Amino acid sequence: MMVQEHSARLERRLVAILAADVAGYSRLMHAEEEATHTRLTSLLAEVVVPAIAEHGGRVVKNTGDGLLAEFPSAVEATRAALQFQNRIAEVSVKDPEDQRILIRVGVNIGDVIVEPHDIFGDDVNVTARLESISAPGGICLSAAAYDQVSSKLAVEFDDMGEQFFKNIARPTRAYAWPRSGAEAGTSYGFAVRGPVSPPYLSMVVLPFANFGDDPEQEYFADGVTESLTTDLSRIDGSFVIARNTAFTFKGKAVNVKQIGRELNVRYALEGSVQRGSKRLRVNVQLIDAETGKHIWAERFEKPIADLYDMQDEIVARLAQALDAQLILAEARRAERSRNPDAMELVFQGTACLYKGPTSEPLTQARRFFERALQIDSRNVGALVGLANVDATAGAYILTDDRSALLAMAEANAIRALSLDPDRALAHRVLGTIYNMTNRNVQAIAECEQALTLDRNLADAHAVIGMAKYYLGRASETEGHILEAFRLSPRDIFAHRWMHFLGMSKIQLGLDTEAVEWFRRSIEANRNSPFTHFALAAALGLQGSLDEARLAAAAGFALNPGFTIRRMRASQPSDNKGFLDGRERFYGGLLLAGVPDA
Repeated sequence: MMVQEHSARLERRLVAILAADVAGYSRLMHAEEEATHTRLTSLLAEVVVPAIAEHGGRVVKNTGDGLLAEFPSAVEATRAALQFQNRIAEVSVKDPEDQRILIRVGVNIGDVIVEPHDIFGDDVNVTARLESISAPGGICLSAAAYDQVSSKLAVEFDDMGEQFFKNIARPTRAYAWPRSGAEAGTSYGFAVRGPVSPPYLSMVVLPFANFGDDPEQEYFADGVTESLTTDLSRIDGSFVIARNTAFTFKGKAVNVKQIGRELNVRYALEGSVQRGSKRLRVNVQLIDAETGKHIWAERFEKPIADLYDMQDEIVARLAQALDAQLILAEARRAERSRNPDAMELVFQGTACLYKGPTSEPLTQARRFFERALQIDSRNVGALVGLANVDATAGAYILTDDRSALLAMAEANAIRALSLDPDRALAHRVLGTIYNMTNRNVQAIAECEQALTLDRNLADAHAVIGMAKYYLGRASETEGHILEAFRLSPRDIFAHRWMHFLGMSKIQLGLDTEAVEWFRRSIEANRNSPFTHFALAAALGLQGSLDEARLAAAAGFALNPGFTIRRMRASQPSDNKGFLDGRERFYGGLLLAGVPDA
């Protein structure tokens, strides 16, 4: 009876939902706060809200930089959106490009719970996700809305294919206006402004070419293209053109710069598959779609085995490598920006983290992330970045204030996850923090959650391997590290994984193997002071004292304040097996001339 009474109080109805907000709002407010607020208020009051009312809509609520509205039909919702988007284009045509207010719009149909000042339901969430992938100045429809609109309005939409949204179980087919190659604001026959800048991390995966006559290989090439499109779309903040659009270029000679303009993307990925009698070769190139220049290229060659297993491995390796390469490319673009926005600053901070765990790049990274948070205090990427900076400084014993750093890192990682529970990297960073604070079982759980969200996050496997070392199970570490290398053989953090493996070998008494792994780690990145000290300890345990002292000197050049006392104060585990191995390590450091205090 109580359930029936509660249900009776809920008003539900089938409506067309329109969500709109300003593209780049944080950047605009940071550059000209009062002017942006005044112009936006004027546009909403004089252009957007009147168009909604004219077409029978109701503004449900304002969201600061946008609004949510309901309509009796998808046709009227789309007409209203077309009307105000074209009017905004007209009135802003003379504004400098970097000061234009451009609105993204999503339109959907759904059965919603209605309250006087809000509407609720899964379809409202889908509408917000559609708005987020709309081009600035454009409109994005769900398939349900498109089916109602397509035969009733003389407007053409691009099929974007199925889109996978966070926290939405089923894929949503989406349709975009303006069409590829058209400018926003042209649906009624006029162009009123230049092309909109492509979104960050926006790219198209062009169909891989099949250099062979084997029809099975053709399926393999298409499978790599489709799987890579899906996996790259999991990269935080990425925008990847749907496969249905990308496959319209299959078998055609393409001009990447033209495709970049048509699809409004920054990058294009080209590839080819070639099969010999016993080996399969896959070549890939990442291209800047604006300049046509190659940013990165790689070749994968493997003995022919099960094609589906090979496809999974190749896609995982490509997705992992491209994640880092795209961040670096965006960081280089951001360096040329006079007024970088929050995301550009996050890219620059992340690129600094890639340089190695020493004070200078970590300090630079911190500045970028803090500036990003000054612009947007809820920027998840910046919060994760700050947590990563402090966790790295704590892990590599760069300060005596380690406990305070790790506490701040944990607070920022948890805040990031409260804003975005599905951010895989935040789970991995929290796992690292738990490793450093004697919560190794929790570290493993966080990294397993990260891998559930992003199967290509190779570093999560390595952090699990480190947790096993802290738990006194060093014999299990190598398997996890090798899995990380299988996914990403040339990873930007490979030096860290080799260091982990070297430490596990010392715990097992395998000092010669430890020396080899530490040397390989230093070859991969010479900017890790702790690895030089670890090499010194392993050489000391081997009895190679002259070499040990040279390795320690290289460590002191990067971290002059390093002492055994500082390292003892940073015990990340109370496991007896770990502590026994640690005592061996300290003995090696003493032999290499590292002071106790």
